[in-house]
Amino acid sequence: MVDFTRENLVRFTKRIQEADSELEVAARAHLDNLTKPLGSLGRLEDLAVKMFVASGGCAPQADPARIYTIAGDHGVNAENVSFFPQEVTRQMVENFLAGGAGINVLAQTAGVDLVVVDAGCIGGDFPEHPQLIQRRIGCGTGNIAKGPAMNEEDCLRAVFMGIGLADEAYEQGIKTLGTGEMGVSNTTPSTALYCAYFGLDPADITGPGGGIDAAGVIRKTGVVRSALQANSEAVGGGDPLSILAALGGYEIAALAGLILGGAANRQIVCIDGFISTAAYAAASLICPAVGGYCVLSHASAEPGYAKVVEALGRRPLLHLGLRLGEGSGAALSVFMLRAAANIYNQMATFSDAGVASSC
Repeated sequence: MVDFTRENLVRFTKRIQEADSELEVAARAHLDNLTKPLGSLGRLEDLAVKMFVASGGCAPQADPARIYTIAGDHGVNAENVSFFPQEVTRQMVENFLAGGAGINVLAQTAGVDLVVVDAGCIGGDFPEHPQLIQRRIGCGTGNIAKGPAMNEEDCLRAVFMGIGLADEAYEQGIKTLGTGEMGVSNTTPSTALYCAYFGLDPADITGPGGGIDAAGVIRKTGVVRSALQANSEAVGGGDPLSILAALGGYEIAALAGLILGGAANRQIVCIDGFISTAAYAAASLICPAVGGYCVLSHASAEPGYAKVVEALGRRPLLHLGLRLGEGSGAALSVFMLRAAANIYNQMATFSDAGVASSC
């Protein structure tokens, strides 16, 4: 059994290997020898290179793919920052398990496995279900406007739980992981995390989340400022794990662990939107090498997301105006990974096809 300590997390992250620049050169050389003008498949070529490097030099594979939609409740909901009441988190978990949510339709359409995880929902256990994993760390986080969301041990428990999910998926042959979440009010802790990690102004990042109006956005901005002040010691210290514990959520910490675990296993991780990217921000600050294994699946329609992406130095793959969460963008991005892998593995070289590569 793993002890939930910083020391063990540091030891774990040492397993995550930096991207090998020599493998990138080899991948580019292969792509440049295919029957097409140089670079003519754009981002697909970049994806193929990432997949080749992430695998350690093996032929890129996107499948099998699995999305983990991880759920948790948030004490900051008491500050009236969401259009929806707290009980909707639990109701949506039940909807996922009944097959009625957006992520169910998109995952089925994409041919991607979907697993739902209870990391911290309020209420008792859910009825057993083959798509449900119940590993609740606590029944909702603390109110970040008043104090920390979690203590450090619970945050680490959530991170290691996510690592365990990645390991279980790896043992089952899963090549691609997708991040998804459900948690009423979870755009508020995500916004606070972005502000703490990157020194961003809450007024520039705070958006409508699940659908609050303009007055609600102003109120929510004030709540984010209160959260940063109430947790100023953690924020001022600059330690990514302390900040995650103070401002995050059980599902966000678990997703950060899933990302770390996927990177350690050389799995590609498709990061969903606004909340999942907050988990990616935490994971990448804990261990920068995870970037070599992660794809930002889409540009969230949340107004502050562009500044977040700029701070991360990353470029989202798809631009579809999505702001659902749940793993929706991750499901859609798997097709792009398949296309990139098939281009790399199946397209003819100039010599194979008897085509002149130059005059």
